[in-house]
Amino acid sequence: MRADAAVLETALGYGFRDRETLVRALTHKSRAYEAGPPGKPTLDNEQLEFLGDAILGFIVSDWLVRRYPSHPEGRLSKLKAHLVSANHLFTVAQRLGLGQHMLLGRGEEMSGGREKKALVGDAIEAVLAAIYIDGGVDAAREFVERFVLANPEQYEYHADFNVPDFKSTLKETAQTLNLPRPIYMIVEETGPEHAKTYTVEARVGQQFSSRGCGPSKKCAGQKAAESILQQLSQWGK
Repeated sequence: MRADAAVLETALGYGFRDRETLVRALTHKSRAYEAGPPGKPTLDNEQLEFLGDAILGFIVSDWLVRRYPSHPEGRLSKLKAHLVSANHLFTVAQRLGLGQHMLLGRGEEMSGGREKKALVGDAIEAVLAAIYIDGGVDAAREFVERFVLANPEQYEYHADFNVPDFKSTLKETAQTLNLPRPIYMIVEETGPEHAKTYTVEARVGQQFSSRGCGPSKKCAGQKAAESILQQLSQWGK
């Protein structure tokens, strides 16, 4: 492995009884073909990725149904789509430092494989399958809930369901009132890369301004827009 297995196990919060399962989960097919004898490549992580995808879908679906018992299927599907997406899994992988532990072939290494969202996302699913094989469904569930389902307020906003679009409403309201077009500016970013808090300032002309904070730029901008809408509702009264 490129880095000590114990380091990755600490990040994962799980110690493997059979570390070979973890090594396989980290082995991309490009490395497997290079490492094995001619015509007999070593095992790669594609089958584990296949299994991990199914395990992830089940655990996420089960968790969503329990957390949101009144949500219709459409809303749950949007949330699930975000949680199992390559973008979200890539963020999870960054938190874990998974990229540095992946075993890649020379060509994949040179082409920046450690930063490819789809490839890294597949590795997360393979690692999940490895945890399931080594420790069972409870260990797999604990991993998913700890990392994939962390910060629910953030992914709930990313899912874009049942969330009023205050920015669009503010734009329309400003136009109706013959006010300048709203502008937005990021004024502060705090916290670590995997859990940043953004502060966005919204302005409508020189008279109306407000700031909003949130786990994403979009969330913060929406909050700032909502505040200005409240100001406009009192304007002229």
